Amino acid sequence: MANNLREEGKFKYLELGEGTPIVVLHGLMGGLSNFDGVSTYFPDQGYQILIPELPIYSMPILKTNVKRFAEYVAEFIAHKQFEQVILLGNSLGGHIGLLCTKLYPEKIKALVITGSSGLYESAMGESYPKRGDRDYIQKKAENVFYDPKVATPEIVDEVYATVNDRNKLIRTLSIAKSAIRHNMAKDLPKMTTPTCIIWGKQDTVTPPEVAVEFDKLLPDSDLYWIDKCGHAAMMEHPDTFNTLLHAWLKERAF
Repeated sequence: MANNLREEGKFKYLELGEGTPIVVLHGLMGGLSNFDGVSTYFPDQGYQILIPELPIYSMPILKTNVKRFAEYVAEFIAHKQFEQVILLGNSLGGHIGLLCTKLYPEKIKALVITGSSGLYESAMGESYPKRGDRDYIQKKAENVFYDPKVATPEIVDEVYATVNDRNKLIRTLSIAKSAIRHNMAKDLPKMTTPTCIIWGKQDTVTPPEVAVEFDKLLPDSDLYWIDKCGHAAMMEHPDTFNTLLHAWLKERAF
């Protein structure tokens, strides 16, 4: 997927299909390929999928925070000259999507979050694997999913390389701290953007009660569950995820 990235100025992104734009925001440890299911399904349904590569490891350290990434997403939307988009984010990407929606509500037609941080303080810090041997990293990666086999050797290698890269580790910890500072509990009741919440019932990183809290605090939200599913629903159960999301988009006429 990385080979198909467009590069324009400071933006690197994947673009597929035509129609209503859905801007997809990956998580801290998540690559663009985590959304393969979304990017193969929705372009055939009248949607344009755009997955920008968030500059998590290339921002100056003082700008490595959730707010700056939300601004970056708004700049990307402006760069593409979209009036409005649907935002879809997993984990940290969900948090960035929430903050972007709070800061630029006029740009966001709808928001979709899955396994999002933004409410649950230890969602970032504790789940992030510290340096360690590969077996330890493998166990940590497997814990993200209900089915540990989803944590392929490629995924484990990528996480292992990241946590053993000092530059990446420093930035990751900086983002984790910034995510805890940007708790959105007080903001959510004022955010009227239609929001679709899709959550794994067995998510141990952002447990089910986090989804319930998001649904309670957001004025216009719908919550859907996927069983036998961990923190990355769109990876573990891509077909179910796509079916739920597509039905919601149709119901809301997006």
